[in-house]
Amino acid sequence: MEFKGKVVIITGAGSGIGAACSELFASKGASVIVSDINLENAKAVAEKCNTLSNGNVAIKTDVTNYSDIELLITDTMVKYGKIDIMVNNAGVMNKTRSKTADHSFEDWNNVIAINQTGVFHCLRASLKVMEKQGHGNIVNIASLAGLKASGYNLAYSASKFAVVGMTKSAALEYGSKNIRINAVCPSYTQTPMLDAAVLTQQGIDEKLLKYVPMGRFGDVNEIAEAVIWLASEKTSFMTGQTITLDGGLSL
Repeated sequence: MEFKGKVVIITGAGSGIGAACSELFASKGASVIVSDINLENAKAVAEKCNTLSNGNVAIKTDVTNYSDIELLITDTMVKYGKIDIMVNNAGVMNKTRSKTADHSFEDWNNVIAINQTGVFHCLRASLKVMEKQGHGNIVNIASLAGLKASGYNLAYSASKFAVVGMTKSAALEYGSKNIRINAVCPSYTQTPMLDAAVLTQQGIDEKLLKYVPMGRFGDVNEIAEAVIWLASEKTSFMTGQTITLDGGLSL
């Protein structure tokens, strides 16, 4: 299998896109470090991964805490001796949708801390290892909201635009170091995060689908396929790019 012997860290891997990525990498022979702030969820995903390949483990990680990320990287290096692929997936939505002037400080601070600073933490720590070992591949999970305007969604939009920017800046810096860095930008995808948003506003799912030409939400496995493609040698000449999976929404 293409990823046999590869070591992959995935943050926010206890559910949704992160879980789908974990299982797909494991099915291709990789050893996956299933990282999530919810350890029970991470353990459940790691157990499923271990039915597909060996060497998958769960590690509790709060991406907003840099010492947690350092420990995640250190534990991985002690156990496996390398990090081939890092998927920075951990993220949250705003708790409430509101205009910019009414945006809560709580939402701003929480979303930016996880979606933006969390990705910075993971980039900073993993790139140190990858540069030293002479290779690496990073895939950041951004969003369509990081490529176009997303009203009533300021913190989330700001954080995802930041992820796209960090992807491009870091790719420019490390392209000569045999390290590739790209991003996936999904739109509405059927995840627990989307389910939670739908529950807060009755009928919002029907309204959202009206804007999607394909008439449906994305599936987490479709996003995982894009991630694994970017992490593979099939995209060996690609870095600093964003791949959009949105069912035509951006059209």
